Amino acid sequence: AVIKNSVGSKLFRNFYAKVNGKKTDIMRNGKLSCAFYVSSVLVLFKFIKKVHGTVDFTVKDLKESGWRKINKPKIGSILVWGKIDFGDNDIHKHIGFFVGSNKAISNSYKLGYPIEHSWNFDAKRKVDMIMWNPKILSEN
Repeated sequence: AVIKNSVGSKLFRNFYAKVNGKKTDIMRNGKLSCAFYVSSVLVLFKFIKKVHGTVDFTVKDLKESGWRKINKPKIGSILVWGKIDFGDNDIHKHIGFFVGSNKAISNSYKLGYPIEHSWNFDAKRKVDMIMWNPKILSEN
């Protein structure tokens, strides 16, 4: 499922900060919005404390908020994929939600907004960590 031409495709794309005195979109129009998306949703449901712009800070908050590593994904678990190099030593991890039926939802760096996809990206990108919070009621 891809969100097209809607308000949903505009959410989580941009976050501006001053970098070297210049207003900069640190999410790069959605290219780097995975942690921003996941942490924003988790904050809305009070599963973590703050919204984050990086996977590492999101994972740190997850751990501090009672999330624990598990071996197999459950509906509602958080998936953390390994690093990928976007070129010029621009290396980033990735984070998203497991939604069941071997599917995940995460922000697409190509499209700039969240999409549903295979949870293992068809074996192209390895899941390094699966996080679960026992406060999530659904264990389907």
